[in-house]
Amino acid sequence: MATLLYISSSIFGDNGNSSQLARDFIQRWQTANPRGQVIERNLTDKPLPHLDGNRVGAFFTPADQRSAEQQALVAESDALVAELRDADVVVIGLPMYNFGVPSQFKAWVDNIARAGITFKYTETGPVGLLENKPVLVFAARGGLYANTPNDHQEPFVRQFLGFVGLTDVQFVFAEGVNMGDDAKAKALQGARGQIDGLLEKIRDAA
Repeated sequence: MATLLYISSSIFGDNGNSSQLARDFIQRWQTANPRGQVIERNLTDKPLPHLDGNRVGAFFTPADQRSAEQQALVAESDALVAELRDADVVVIGLPMYNFGVPSQFKAWVDNIARAGITFKYTETGPVGLLENKPVLVFAARGGLYANTPNDHQEPFVRQFLGFVGLTDVQFVFAEGVNMGDDAKAKALQGARGQIDGLLEKIRDAA
């Protein structure tokens, strides 16, 4: 049974443009995979804590030396890693806020990046420890940023995912959604038009 992990990060919930695109894809994926399982990690309704000294200290404390508080902190991160590791497909609804990713998504990143768990350092550089799988990022932007120096979102997301071993990453952009109703409709229509190709890509990779 295939498993899809959906990571939602829009502050507007299901009303967000990135969320709507992601859910459109997921509905089509479920039609093509009627026995498939969808697991949702909603980073807005249930925000993750940002890193602090206690959390980082827990990550670096040997398992047999952790306090009960540290064990609880690590268990929360372990659950996020397990979701990502066990998924066959990952879908990310990712709006752009102030040229970058939502802070809720950054908190998820910081709880996933674990030395010895999701990556390791070697003499030739860091190596990701997660098994590669398709990652589809539905990125909604108010203006036009793709392939410009002002896009600090896509390079960061690609770099982090590659850092933990996920290099099969496809971005679907809906740009200009705040540039008038016509521009928004055109952007969303164009993004939805890519969904069939994405489903084919995943099917071919299976």
